[in-house]
Amino acid sequence: MAKKSNRASISLDEKAKEMLERLAFARTTPVRQTERARVLLEYSASGSVSAAARVAKVTRATAYKCIDKALSMGWEVAMRDTWHRPRDPVLTPEAKAWVLSIACTKPTDHGLPAELWTMQALANFARQHGVASGHTCLARAAKATIHRILAEHPVRPHKVTYYLEKRDEDFDRKMQEILMVYRDVNLVNDAGGPSPADGTFTVCVDEKPGIQALARTAPDLPPVPGTHPQVARDYEYKRLGTASILAGIDLHTGHVFARVERRHRSREFIGLLEDINASYPTGAQIRIILDNHSAHISKETRAWLAMHPNRFEYVHTPKHGSWLNLAECLFSKMTRAFLRHIRVAAWTELKTRILAGVEDMNEAPVVFRWRKFDFANA
Repeated sequence: MAKKSNRASISLDEKAKEMLERLAFARTTPVRQTERARVLLEYSASGSVSAAARVAKVTRATAYKCIDKALSMGWEVAMRDTWHRPRDPVLTPEAKAWVLSIACTKPTDHGLPAELWTMQALANFARQHGVASGHTCLARAAKATIHRILAEHPVRPHKVTYYLEKRDEDFDRKMQEILMVYRDVNLVNDAGGPSPADGTFTVCVDEKPGIQALARTAPDLPPVPGTHPQVARDYEYKRLGTASILAGIDLHTGHVFARVERRHRSREFIGLLEDINASYPTGAQIRIILDNHSAHISKETRAWLAMHPNRFEYVHTPKHGSWLNLAECLFSKMTRAFLRHIRVAAWTELKTRILAGVEDMNEAPVVFRWRKFDFANA
């Protein structure tokens, strides 16, 4: 039998015992609190420090520390860590500012090969160059030290957030021109659509390149209720080349024009223009909203347009303004409808399935409408 301690006993009322027992055997309680609760319960029952340490599976020193804290300040204080600071902080404000200034540069500015900082790289740099810069407190800087310094502001030099540089000086003017076209289209649609004989039809045109034709190397496994709720697919695949979708959407009827080609040069774009040209009456004008791709304004394309005078009118989106083209909504719909996770046995099958998907869209066409016309904040 363990010998009783010479220390005073700890008396716990029923409420305290109930709370400590709940903490001692709860699965979600932190291990440190579980150990302290068992130490206090066993010591209050037996008065033996050795027995309390054995039941809680801690050292005698840990048990003594918990019991002494309970005897001096109460069992509730003994269950918590006492806030303490072993020594005054040694990092000076100047040293923190120096670390921040380094974090706001790139490693390549200091002759390092990495593109972005990591906490370990900053700590290594601070230890190597901090003392020479007059900050001796950084001689033993660790990752945690750098993390605390950067978290105060905060600065995250290891992360990248993308932004879009405004590269078109006439961006606002071109954007307003596009929005005016969309407003005109909405007014014409509300009035019953353009006149077939001499009206102006508006079509949004764009390309979606780089669609991969991927073949399976093993068959897909169907879902099995209760076992595999999802389609199972082998990780390996075979590349069969890429395809480009050249597409346009009529903003009055929602009809989709589409061609699937291996490339999207001037000749492929002219093929799309021929499809669009053949779909409208001879006397009508076709207004096309498109970006500044070289195939749209090449010598070959301009020669073809010259053969159809007063037939086509170009309205260019500004640079980095592809989101102003409603054809992007069309490609998003294609991706969600039939392009995502697609697997084919041959490139020709990819082309056939894409065109079949376009036919399904044309059976139930959707007229895309631009609804936000805030020119003041344009």
